[in-house]
Amino acid sequence: MSENPLPIPGAENPEKLTGLKKGDIKKAAAGIPAVVSALEMAIGEAGFQRGMKALFNLNKKGGFDCPSCAWPDPDDERSGIAEYCENGARAVAEEATAKKLTPDFFSENSVQELGLLSDYEIGGKGRIAQPMFLPAGGTHYQPITWEAAFDKIGTELNRLGSPHEAVFYTSGRTSNEAAFLYQLFVREFGTNNLPDCSNMCHESSGTALGESLGIGKGSVTLNDFYQAEVIMILGQNPGTNHPRMLTALQKAKANGATIISINPLPETGLMGFNNPQTVAGVLGYKPALTDIFLPVKINGDMALLKAIELLLLQEEEKHPGTVFDQKFIAGNTQGYTDFIQDLRPYDAGQLAAQAGVPYAQVQEVARVLAGKTKIIACWAMGLTQHKNAVATIKEIVNLLLLKGSIGKPGAGTCPVRGHSNVQGDRTMGIFERPTDKLLDAIEKNFHFAPPREHGYDVVECIKAMHAGEAKVFFAMGGNFLSATPDTRFTAEALQKCRLTVHVSTKLNRSHLVHGEEALILPCLGRSDQDMRDGENRFVSCENSMGVVQLSRGVLEPVSEHLLSEPEIVCRLAQATLGTRSKVYWDRYAADYDLIRSDIERTIPGFADYNERVRQPGGFYLPNCNRAGNFDTPSRKAHFHIDSPEMPVLRADELMMMTIRSHDQFNTTVYGLNDRYRGIYNERRVILMNKKDIRDRGLQNGDLVDLHNHHGGVERVAHKFVVVEYPIPEQCTATYFPETNVLVPITSVAEKSNTPTSKMVILTVKRHEEF
Repeated sequence: MSENPLPIPGAENPEKLTGLKKGDIKKAAAGIPAVVSALEMAIGEAGFQRGMKALFNLNKKGGFDCPSCAWPDPDDERSGIAEYCENGARAVAEEATAKKLTPDFFSENSVQELGLLSDYEIGGKGRIAQPMFLPAGGTHYQPITWEAAFDKIGTELNRLGSPHEAVFYTSGRTSNEAAFLYQLFVREFGTNNLPDCSNMCHESSGTALGESLGIGKGSVTLNDFYQAEVIMILGQNPGTNHPRMLTALQKAKANGATIISINPLPETGLMGFNNPQTVAGVLGYKPALTDIFLPVKINGDMALLKAIELLLLQEEEKHPGTVFDQKFIAGNTQGYTDFIQDLRPYDAGQLAAQAGVPYAQVQEVARVLAGKTKIIACWAMGLTQHKNAVATIKEIVNLLLLKGSIGKPGAGTCPVRGHSNVQGDRTMGIFERPTDKLLDAIEKNFHFAPPREHGYDVVECIKAMHAGEAKVFFAMGGNFLSATPDTRFTAEALQKCRLTVHVSTKLNRSHLVHGEEALILPCLGRSDQDMRDGENRFVSCENSMGVVQLSRGVLEPVSEHLLSEPEIVCRLAQATLGTRSKVYWDRYAADYDLIRSDIERTIPGFADYNERVRQPGGFYLPNCNRAGNFDTPSRKAHFHIDSPEMPVLRADELMMMTIRSHDQFNTTVYGLNDRYRGIYNERRVILMNKKDIRDRGLQNGDLVDLHNHHGGVERVAHKFVVVEYPIPEQCTATYFPETNVLVPITSVAEKSNTPTSKMVILTVKRHEEF
């Protein structure tokens, strides 16, 4: 059965090859090549003066927050040379570009023609300079005034049969102020349909941590890394996705920490790091970071964790009280006895084999952990995007609880967030399942009754649009189509909407697969000045470790027709709600301090917000785990019992995980090279084990098609080049968004409903030209 026998124009990257060039896999990340790459792109996009001004103010106290990842800035002094990484510089260069798209560009390029370009080509066109509108049946976007755009959105929203027929998506780049106003407007409009990018990344982390420990955030600070005895990194590639983390790992290692990396791929950034801000790094000295690397099979993490726990249990029973922190367990946890009874019958050797890791390496890890209590566990998408993701993360918590490694210096949980304010957006109330506490605060402070029923998350909203139950789609940032699973299904869903609206800085694929009518609303970026009455206003963001700090742009915007995200929300609310609104939207648009004052009244932890956010470096939000407390119903941390399960594959089947290239952040593609993996000038590649290539009668460099048949539906991604790579047998890796077409909309993580982008079952067939 085939769900989409014909492609949807513009929905996917074109099936054309750009010419693969292979190089050596690098042994160390960063160094001079990273510096050169960052400067070349910054100067090439923005010019020397504009580009260097942006970089000099990036992540500085009083400057602007990086629009890339959410890794925290140092609490103490920040680098006078460069407080950013290569990919942060690239993100800023993309945003600070001097290139802009005027009405002439859109009149000369139809939607269909733009859809033939790759995401890399689309993103490189420049900043959108004014609001654009695509009328029903139109072929080209055309300029529209802000007033007319807001009037059209308000009219369309107000003619819906129910507020629940609208969906309001949020990207992780949105500031605290904009996110708070956005959720306030949506709830006053009458729905909790607030899907966001968390639904596709760390929703599994929030669910697991909330149920086990009482808070859906990590517990560590950057200083904890410098005090840790062991740092475990699972399913994460910091060298590409969070490069500034490498500096923290290097400092931790210098202080004596043992670093254990668990990942199907031997990622360069985990293996070695040339710090470009040190003499040794400049000279190319390659200090190793990882002490123990475990090449786990895709989704083998739970089996591996249980094997480690079992070996520790055996040692604890030989020497009671020397391995497990029994005092911590007795005073702070529940479910320990049942957990141990469930764990004891397992066989550590069989678990190691299931995980695909040599038993001797598992024993080595257990020996390291046995005598240590200051343990940090870090993880990212390699764990969160599996069917059993929530249970696997709870298994990490189990291990930390056994060691008493939560609520003490140098120990704790560290889910490493991707986009720069994705955690802040959730703190501000961007959530389709809001707590009663939040809704009660909104009702008390703003004098309207917010809806209580849960709204749509990302997967649910796609299904609702596809079924015709959601008719207006509004995106506050992001590239929804390229970020979501089951590309053709999602494209069909967007096309069934009456109106699709995107608040954006640059052109992306989501603008090209649209509803009956479509709007693009251009907004200021992080690096842009937000001037009003002679004042350059600031917003604020929350990083991965719960620090809230201000962000003030420094560059003159490329167009006078750009609005800030807070002002867009205010004008949207006024155009939609009019006199029936109980909120003073015009005041918020004029004075961001008023927004922060109402955040302080509504969201816990923001006392004296306006004063504290102006302090250099900002402030930490309260964190119960960090304080040694657990905000669960029992006020104790919970041990969780589950069993590891690996998919049973047919002889011709493989497991696939989607990954980023080094020239990429989320759906933004900066270039066609994956320098650390030795892959150049091509993104349509599939990384495969040498034996799997041979067993299929293929050779390195062959052209293949990738097939998925989940739920009886055939999904195909055409024209991929086979690349031999050191990855476990039966495991493969491909770049997203090119293979999002293979990720089934019906395959999601239990409890979190996150798409299983790291566990796609596929078959590989030789490509035949017709």
